[in-house]
Amino acid sequence: MENLFASLLSLINETLASAIVIVAASFLLYNLTRNFHDRVVRTSALVLGCVTISYVCDVLVSLDPSPRTYAAILRLQWIGIAFLPVALVHLSDALLATTNMPSRGRRRRVIRIFYLVSAVFLLLAAFTNTLIIPVPISPEYFTGQLFGLQAGPAFIVYIIYFLIATVFAWINVGRARRRCLTRDTRRRMGYLQFALLTPAIGIFPFSLLLGAGEEYSLLGLMSVVIANIIIILLLVFLAYPLSFFGSRDPDRVVKVDLLRFFLRGPATGILIIVTIFFINPATRILGIPSDNFLPFAVVAVVLLWQWLVALALPYLERWLVYKGEDREQFDRLQRLSDRLMTHDDLVQLLEATLAATCDYLRVNTAFVISLLDPFPEIISAIGPARPKQDTISEDMIAIGTALDQASASSPASWHGFWILPLTHQQHDSAHTSTRIGIFAIQARATVIDLNEDESAMLDVMAQRAAQTLEDLAVQSEIVASLEGLVPQLTLTTSARDRMEFRPPPTSSPLPIAAPKDDVIGDTEQFKEQVRAALRHYWGGPGLSQSRLLDLTIVQSAMNGDDNPSKALRYVLTKAIEAQKPPGERKLHSPEWTLYNILELRFLKGEKVRDVGLKLAMSEADLYRKQRVAIDAVADTLIDMERGAHLGTGNNP
Repeated sequence: MENLFASLLSLINETLASAIVIVAASFLLYNLTRNFHDRVVRTSALVLGCVTISYVCDVLVSLDPSPRTYAAILRLQWIGIAFLPVALVHLSDALLATTNMPSRGRRRRVIRIFYLVSAVFLLLAAFTNTLIIPVPISPEYFTGQLFGLQAGPAFIVYIIYFLIATVFAWINVGRARRRCLTRDTRRRMGYLQFALLTPAIGIFPFSLLLGAGEEYSLLGLMSVVIANIIIILLLVFLAYPLSFFGSRDPDRVVKVDLLRFFLRGPATGILIIVTIFFINPATRILGIPSDNFLPFAVVAVVLLWQWLVALALPYLERWLVYKGEDREQFDRLQRLSDRLMTHDDLVQLLEATLAATCDYLRVNTAFVISLLDPFPEIISAIGPARPKQDTISEDMIAIGTALDQASASSPASWHGFWILPLTHQQHDSAHTSTRIGIFAIQARATVIDLNEDESAMLDVMAQRAAQTLEDLAVQSEIVASLEGLVPQLTLTTSARDRMEFRPPPTSSPLPIAAPKDDVIGDTEQFKEQVRAALRHYWGGPGLSQSRLLDLTIVQSAMNGDDNPSKALRYVLTKAIEAQKPPGERKLHSPEWTLYNILELRFLKGEKVRDVGLKLAMSEADLYRKQRVAIDAVADTLIDMERGAHLGTGNNP
C-alpha cells in the first residue's frame, strides 16, 4: 500500500511540475506578446523564464534518462536557480522606476554585480562539485536509477546571496507600494510584493538542506505536492497584477483577456497533461490498451472543456469582472454588439429578401430603392432588368403619387414593375408613418394578378425590407457617432495609461496642444482626431467634441465668436486649401488627386462611389489615397500650430 501511495504521489508531482511549466511559460508568452515595450513586463519575463527552465528540468528527469543525462539535467537546472535572485531584484527595480524613482546608478550597479555573481554560481554548479554534488540513490518506494543532490561547500554562500537578493527585492517593491498615490495601484503593488516570494519559494533547492533522496520519502513527496499546488496558484496571482503594466487597455479589458487566456490556454494544457499522465493507470483497470484509447481521451477532454468554458465564461465575467452598474452597461454593450451589422450585411439581407420574393412570385428581377438620402438610390437588386438611376430620379413625383394608394394586395405599376412603399412606423400618438423606400418587383402580367397567399407573402417581404432599411439608417447614425467618439476614447485611455503607477507630473501638455513628430503615438492620435473631424465636417461629435478645439490656431480663429465648431471648420478648410497645387484644376491629374478627394468627400460631402466615378478610381484606391490626403492635412495643421507657438504668423 505504501508503494502504491508513493507511486501516486510521484505521478501527481510529475503532473504538477508539468502544470507549473505550462502556467509559467504561458504567462511569459502572454505578457511578452502584449506589452513587450514595457520594462516591467520584460523583467518579469526573466523571472518566469527562470521558473520555466527549472521546472522543465524537473519534468525531464521524470522521463527516466540515462544516469549521465540525469546528472547533467540536475546541473542544467541551475540556470533558473542561479539567476532567479537577480531576476527578482531586476523586476523590483523596474517596479520602483514606475513610481518616478529610476536608478541613478547605484541600483543599476548592484544589479550588474548580482548578474555576475549569478553567472559564477551557474559555472560552479555546471562544471564543479563546489556548489552541488549529484549522488546516486535508491529510494525505498522506487525502482531504477535516481540521483539526489548534496550541498557543496559553496552552497552556504549561495544561501546568503539568495536571502540578500530576495530581501532587497522585497524592500524595493515595498518602497514602490508606499510611493503609489492611488488605492488601486497601491493594492496591485501589494499583490506583487506578496507574490514576488512565489518564484523564490518554488525554485530554491530545499532538498539540499536535507539528506540526499529525502525528497522521495512519503513525507517529502507530500510536501512537494502541497508546495507545487501553492506555487501554481501563486503564479496565477503573480501574473494578474503584472498584466496591467504597459497595457493601453482599460482594466476591464485586461481582466477579461486574462480570464479567457487562462481558461482557453494554460487550463486546457493542464487538462491535457492530466489526461496523458493518468490515462495509463485508468486503462489498466478498465483493460483497454492505453495507446489506442489516449488520442480519443485527449480529444474528448479538450472538446468537453472548451464547451464548458463557452457556457461558463459569460457567468464568470459577470461574477469576477462586471459588478453593479458595470454589469448593466456590459449587458447593453453586448446586446449592441450582437445586434449591429455592417452595411454589407444589411445589403445582403435585402438581397436575400428580394431573392425569396422572386422565387415565390416566379419573376427574375426585384430591387429596393432607398429614400433615406436626399436622392433616391437603388440600394439592393436581384436580376438584370432594373431601371436606370436617372429614370428613377426623373419620375419620383409620379412614383410618389402612385404609391399613395398602393398596398401589398394592390401595388402600383411603373415601367413594367409592381411597386409598393416601405414605411417606418413612428411611435407617437398619431402613429404616423414615413416613407423610407420603395419595394419593386418585375411585373409578370399587364394587370396585377396576385392571389391572397401571394399578397400576404409580399406584405411580409415588404415589411422585412422596410425593417432592414430602418436598421441601415439607425446603424449608419451609430457608426457615424462612433467615428467621432472613438478618437476621444482612445486619447482618454492613453492618458490613463500615462498616469498609471506614476505620480502627477508638474506639467504635462496634451499631445493635441503640441503635437510632436518624434513621438509617433501623439502624432497618430492627432491624425485620428483630424480624420474624425473631417468625417463630421458639417456636424457631429467628431467636430463638436474634438480635441482639436484646444489648438491655438482654432482658438485664434474664433475672434470672440462663441462657435468653436465653426472655427475648427474654418481651420480645416484652410488646411485643405493648402493641399491645392498651382495651376488650373483637373479632375484626373495626379497632382490634383489629394485635393480633389478632400474637396469632394468632405467639403461637398459626396459619397465614395460618386467620388470614385468622378475621379475614375476604384473604391479601394480611393480609400487608400484618402488616408494619404488626411495625413497631409494633419501635417499641415501641425505646421500651422507650431508656427502659431513660434509666432511665425502661420496661424489663421
